[in-house]
Amino acid sequence: MGTGNKTWLLWKDADRPSALNMALDELLLAKSERLDGRILLRLYGWDRPSISIGYTQHYSSVSDESGKYSIVRRPTGGGIVFHDRDLTYTVVVPAGHDIEALDRIESYHVFHRAVLLAMKKFGLEGRLASDAPVVQDRAVMRCFVTPTKYDVLCGNRKMAGAAQRRTKKGILHQGSISLEVSEGDRAALAAALASGFEREFNIKFQDFTVPDGFLDEAALLAFAKFATDGWNKSR
Repeated sequence: MGTGNKTWLLWKDADRPSALNMALDELLLAKSERLDGRILLRLYGWDRPSISIGYTQHYSSVSDESGKYSIVRRPTGGGIVFHDRDLTYTVVVPAGHDIEALDRIESYHVFHRAVLLAMKKFGLEGRLASDAPVVQDRAVMRCFVTPTKYDVLCGNRKMAGAAQRRTKKGILHQGSISLEVSEGDRAALAAALASGFEREFNIKFQDFTVPDGFLDEAALLAFAKFATDGWNKSR
């Protein structure tokens, strides 16, 4: 697929607290002009078992898990995701990039084709869900239980899903891939995913250099927003 700039940025990030993970993603989109027109792929983990819920979801649907998991509301939509056996990634597409011109569903399609290539590294022939099912209540939907159009399936099992937020700054695409794909090897899955993106989009990655002060700004955003009941329990 033609993608404009053939150099993308890759951030192999650390395991971080749930609120900080969401703050970093939101801030990356808010400051996407710093990417100079290049797409950024962030690969990261969680410092303890966590649950992320979609922007419009009911907190009460996971509140009974609060003793076992750190719970955070995402800035993107989608369903409930358990982050104890998955690889999490974020794609930030700056305004004006070719991919931004795709509609939401088609952009899921192209990103998940890269995930399919990653799965092939482990001998798995995945496929993309062809239809969007009727979801009775998105407020309590669990991501890996309810496949939607262009989610990644292996047999009848969902192996990867994603959610997006679109603003005048570009696209924030947050995705999760089950570690079943790599038999629990997160590092191998991360490497395969980066390779899948390079092959699907005919690009090469350059290491992302975190700007001075960026982590401190994200920590403040995490404290003021994503770690608060006002955000997480707002619905």
